[in-house]
Amino acid sequence: MKSNTAKEYAIITFGALLVAIGVYLFKFPNNFAFGGVTGFATVVAKLTPLSASMVSTILNILFLILGWVFLGKECGIKTIYGTVIFTILLSIFEWVAPMNGPLTHQPILELVYAIAVPAAGAALLFRLDSSTGGTEILAMILKKHTSLDIGMALLLTDLLLAASSFFVFGVETGLFSLAGLVVKSLIIDSMIASLNRNKYFTIVCSKPDLIVDYINNTLHHGSTQTGATGSYTGSHKTIIYTAIKTKETRMLVNYVKKVDPHAFLFIQNSSEIIGKGFLSH
Repeated sequence: MKSNTAKEYAIITFGALLVAIGVYLFKFPNNFAFGGVTGFATVVAKLTPLSASMVSTILNILFLILGWVFLGKECGIKTIYGTVIFTILLSIFEWVAPMNGPLTHQPILELVYAIAVPAAGAALLFRLDSSTGGTEILAMILKKHTSLDIGMALLLTDLLLAASSFFVFGVETGLFSLAGLVVKSLIIDSMIASLNRNKYFTIVCSKPDLIVDYINNTLHHGSTQTGATGSYTGSHKTIIYTAIKTKETRMLVNYVKKVDPHAFLFIQNSSEIIGKGFLSH
C-alpha cells in the first residue's frame, strides 16, 4: 500500500513538473491563454503589476478550497500536493531563469510545446484524481457529476478564459489560444484513454484448468468460463473471458499457445474496464 502511494505521488510530482515546464517556458512568454488559472493569470498579468505566477498562486488557493468541498478528502489531498508542487516549481523557474520573451521566434512551434507538454502532465494527474488546481478542479467536479470526459469538461470550463485573450492580446493570439485549448482537451482525453488501456481476452480452448490457474495465480486476475461446442469439429470447448493489463498480454498469449497450441484467442483493447484491479468508477 505504501509502495503504491509513493508511486502515485512520484507520478503526480512528475506530472506537475511537465505542466510547470510547458506553462513557464512556452505558455507565459507567448501570452497563450488557452484555459486554466495559468491562462487567466496570463491575461491578468498583462493588465496589472502582478506576475502571472503570483496570480496563479492566489487563485489556486481559492480553487483548492472548492475542490476539498466537492471532490472529497483523498482527491483534495492529491490536488493540494499537485498544486503546491506546481506552484513551487513556477516560483523556482521564475527565480532561476527569468523569461523576458519567447524562447524562439516561431509561435507555431512554441504553441505545439505549450499544448503538448502541459497536456501530458495533466493527463498523468487526472488519471490519479489529481491536478495542478485552478479551473482543472472545476473540470473534475463537472466530470464527477456529468457524463463528460475530463477533456470536454476542461474545454467547457476554460472556453471563456481563452476567448478573453482576443480582447487583451489581439486576434492572432486569441486564435492561437482557442486552437490550443481544443487540441489540449483532445490530447488529454486521448492520453488518459491510452494510459488506461487494457486487454479483454476471449479464449476458446480445450485445457481451461491450466489457463485459468495461470490467470488466477500468476497474473492475479479473475476469469469467467462457459462451455461451448465447436461447429466444425463438434468437440467440446471452454470459453474463458478475462481482462488483464496491457503489459501482461504477451505473457498470457505465450502461455496459452504453449499449453494449448490449438486454442483461439480474441484480444480487444479497452480503456473502460471497471472492477477490482482496474478502474474503481
